[in-house]
Amino acid sequence: MKAASPLRGLLLAGWLALVGCNAGRSQPLRAVVLSIGDGDTIRVREDGRTMTVRLACIDAPELAQSPYGAQARAYLRQRLPLGAVVTLDIHTKDRYGRLVAEVISDSNLGLALVEDGQAFAYRRYLHGCNAPAYLDAEFRASRHRFGVWQPPGGIPRPWEVRRQRRS
Repeated sequence: MKAASPLRGLLLAGWLALVGCNAGRSQPLRAVVLSIGDGDTIRVREDGRTMTVRLACIDAPELAQSPYGAQARAYLRQRLPLGAVVTLDIHTKDRYGRLVAEVISDSNLGLALVEDGQAFAYRRYLHGCNAPAYLDAEFRASRHRFGVWQPPGGIPRPWEVRRQRRS
C-alpha cells in the first residue's frame, strides 16, 4: 500500500473543511454504499467490513412522518446511488453501534439534505460539526419553504416524534 504524501493529506483536510466537515477528528474512510435505510442512515462496505452509518449533524423525518420520511429517503437514494464511493468523516459511534459520520460524495450529503428541506440541523448534536453552515442551510430551506418546511413552522421534529413514541 502506498503511503499518502503530507501534501495530499493537507489537501484532503482542506477539502473536507470546505465542504463542512470537521477534519482532524480521525482519518476519513472511503467506503462503498450498499443500501439506504432512511433519510439519515446508510450501510457501507469499507475494507471488507459492512457498517451502518448515521449521518452526523442532521435528523431526517421518520418514515412514519408521511410523506416527508419517504421523500428524505428517496432524496438520499437519488443523491447516493448504490455502489457510490463516499468519504466518511467519522464523529463517533452511537448507542446502537452505528458510526456517526458526515458523508461526502460530490458534496456533504447531510448539509445538502438540510439545504433542500429534507432534514433538520440536529442542534443537540451539532458539536463537532460546522454548526453555522448547517443552521444557515436550515434557515434558507425554511425561508423558501422547501420540503419539511412547507407547512408553516415546519413539520414536527423527528426527535419529538421519537420521544412521543417512547412515552
